[in-house]
Amino acid sequence: MSNQKSSKTLNILLWIAQVILAIMFFIAGATKATQPIEKLAIQLPWATQVPAELVRFIGVSELLGAIGVILPALLRIKPNLTPLAGSGLALIMLFASVFHLLRGEILALPMTIVLGLIALFVAWGRFRKRPIKGRDATCNHEEVRMAIKADDFI
Repeated sequence: MSNQKSSKTLNILLWIAQVILAIMFFIAGATKATQPIEKLAIQLPWATQVPAELVRFIGVSELLGAIGVILPALLRIKPNLTPLAGSGLALIMLFASVFHLLRGEILALPMTIVLGLIALFVAWGRFRKRPIKGRDATCNHEEVRMAIKADDFI
């Protein structure tokens, strides 16, 4: 019973982490993908110091990660994409941490490290501890009953 309770708690914590990641990366990704670079540079000074295509690529990657970390698990369609999205977001945060460290932007590190650790937690949890079963893996009890009744007549 205690193991079942801890498994349920872990599942809840994973869902909370997934929602946090989805919100954070959706906002950040949408901003980087859609805002004019000059306006974006007010919040992110580095945006004018790298190619605009890189800023847009990062934004689209973050948007896709935000969608991937929540939607497949929520809909139970290809839920194995959720830990892959978590891994991808962790990798983005690793790159962001290195980028900011090389630029001496130490104040940016805590956020990138925390988000990276949350993403790693989701990847680990959904790969190893509490994977989400897809719709194909679920059992429709009514279909099973009908199949049993059909077998009775054969």
